[in-house]
Amino acid sequence: MSKQILIIGTGFAGMWSALAAARLRHLEGQQAAVEITVISPQPELHVRPRLYEADLSGMNPSLVALFEAAGVHYIAGTVQQIHAQDHAVHYRTADGKEQLFSYDKLILASGSTLFRPALPGLNEYAYSVDQLGDAQQLAAHLQTLAQRPASRARNTVVVCGGGFTGIETAAEMPARLRAILGEDAAVEVLIVERATEIGPDLGAGPREVIEQSLRNKGVSLRLGQAVATVDAQGITTADGSRIEAHTVIWTAGARASTLATQISGERDSFGRLHVTPALRVGTSDIYATGDVAHAAADDQGNYALMSCQHAMNLGRSAGHNAMADVLGLPAIPYDQPVYVTCLSLGSDDAVYTEGWQRTVKMSGPAAAELKANINTVWIYPPQADMAEIITRADPASRPVQYF
Repeated sequence: MSKQILIIGTGFAGMWSALAAARLRHLEGQQAAVEITVISPQPELHVRPRLYEADLSGMNPSLVALFEAAGVHYIAGTVQQIHAQDHAVHYRTADGKEQLFSYDKLILASGSTLFRPALPGLNEYAYSVDQLGDAQQLAAHLQTLAQRPASRARNTVVVCGGGFTGIETAAEMPARLRAILGEDAAVEVLIVERATEIGPDLGAGPREVIEQSLRNKGVSLRLGQAVATVDAQGITTADGSRIEAHTVIWTAGARASTLATQISGERDSFGRLHVTPALRVGTSDIYATGDVAHAAADDQGNYALMSCQHAMNLGRSAGHNAMADVLGLPAIPYDQPVYVTCLSLGSDDAVYTEGWQRTVKMSGPAAAELKANINTVWIYPPQADMAEIITRADPASRPVQYF
């Protein structure tokens, strides 16, 4: 009887887990011995790093043909419960039926969701760019602004959170607003960040470039201020300050999928499961990857971030190692010592850094061209061709990825 590897999720980590597992199975000639199954709500890769953009077309490429080429079985459903002791998961199908699926090895690649603290009005009135549906709701809302009476609040966007996503979102907003309200419209975009510096997790390296670019675009910073409440007319900060705005966008952080809480093991402050170098959770038959894995990226004390840059290689490693486990082959420890960032700063502008200290190597139009290649080519799925899958899903290959 064939063995079963089950993968939960079709994000960057889930997709590459499936392809890496299929790659090793193919190379070992074990297609009949091991089945690979993926469960997720849709057979799509949602290109989450691009959801701050105005044009949302092409953000959910289909994985149907790719999975067929790789010999990966897909089930449309949502996993409700992981029964680790029974090697099974309970899931709900797209038509609402409750099902149980048994596995030999499980790869948890269920990703992360936007952190939403219990702030009054946050869920009711704030938009986000966390998921494709969220970004589409924001885009639809922005289009309605032109039908509202002109006012400063109508023309104001408040971005809550000055991290990676907040910066990229805010940098796009002046142009997006003027495209809707008119090129001569007096628009106002503000970033409200509780830390005293913009991009607190990005460090000092790119900060000067970021601040100058935001100033050039008319984006204002409200640093050292925490959001206390959100309502239909704007926000109130913890110190009682009021900002009137018809558009509030929440970008403040992410947390690992709640499915990670159903697996026994140590977790970090983001809810990610601590894993071995092979990405196994303890000695179990469960592997965690992508945004649910707290994984050492190198031997210098750096850990993988909740980003597609790390999720892609985490996925390759998890898929390979789960298949190697089934076939009795040695694991390839995950490591990703090369770290770079490429942060979009609006049209024709970006900043590219290298190393965990984020030393600026490029900025302006040249960096924007690099970012465009990342966003439109490099992070997209490979062709539905086994030869390309074998090349690109190899976890031992560590090409420099400029993002």
